[in-house]
Amino acid sequence: MHTMRNKPFIAAILLLLRLLCSLQHMGAQSIGVCYGGSGNADNLPPESEAVSLCKTQSIGKMRIYSPYPEILEPLRDSNIELIVGVPNDSLKDLADLSAATDWVQRNIKDYSSNVEFKYIAVGNEVNPIGAAARFVLPAMQNVYKSIADAGLQNQIKVSTAVDTNLLGVFDPPSAAAFSANAGPFMEPFIGFLVSTRAPLLANIYPYFRVKYNNQPVPYALFTATDVVVQDGKLEYRNLFDALMDALYSAIEKTNGRSLDIVVSESGWPSAGGAVETIENAGTYYRNLVDHVKGGTPKRPGKAIETYLFGLFDENLKEEEIEKHFGLFYPNKQAKYSISFN
Repeated sequence: MHTMRNKPFIAAILLLLRLLCSLQHMGAQSIGVCYGGSGNADNLPPESEAVSLCKTQSIGKMRIYSPYPEILEPLRDSNIELIVGVPNDSLKDLADLSAATDWVQRNIKDYSSNVEFKYIAVGNEVNPIGAAARFVLPAMQNVYKSIADAGLQNQIKVSTAVDTNLLGVFDPPSAAAFSANAGPFMEPFIGFLVSTRAPLLANIYPYFRVKYNNQPVPYALFTATDVVVQDGKLEYRNLFDALMDALYSAIEKTNGRSLDIVVSESGWPSAGGAVETIENAGTYYRNLVDHVKGGTPKRPGKAIETYLFGLFDENLKEEEIEKHFGLFYPNKQAKYSISFN
């Protein structure tokens, strides 16, 4: 009789556990793609087809570099989570609060009922000693205030996207620190992100460390079998982890211990030079997708939200290698065999 009374309770607990497992699985996808739009190519399918391709391929996250109706409209009701960029040439304008409020109204609030905005990237790889640098923080603050005034601050986080060139030291990762120019540039951003509980967006490219810093190719492709860098008790067999943890170390030294990093770009070109091959690029993307499920030596056990660069090859880019980062050809044929889910 006692067992019979407990049966509904046990059944309810089992149902709850199944629901929690289902929700965990739904949120487990950590991979997105970067979509540059039509500005860097003259042979791409329309934006609506790009969104359809992502849905067909079970790509549940996307980064765009500038919002405009032709991409935002097909994203309605797509359930694709979105990083929206504020272009660097708009930072000065958005340092004015009224302009930021108008930008948020037109590009975010007008679509927020059925577009899954997740982050706003205010600037991308802004040079810390460049002309736009002084506008990044006020633009971030104004966009955040406009988001908060719209009641969306819990849904949408405001950040900026940086690269690892800001590191003056990155090897070993525990010794990493921002350069003399980047430190004063990054410190107020980190304080802002900590206070608003937003992640730092970072473009992480082992490829460029191979290309310009002579790092070993296997170390960059996740194919090194031995430890390449021993950093105290932490062992590094791949350059992606080393760059991630170097950035974490630099952030921690700038009062950002609580910050998470979202990898807002990472990729490998398939043509344009000796290491830029279909084989290397395919190896990198497949291994990256598998690897980010598990974290880094410094921050283990937690999936790393990562956006692959990019959706299509972009034939109008100036440098040859920059034309060949696409996961898909312009005809929407896959360049590599990759499972996104």
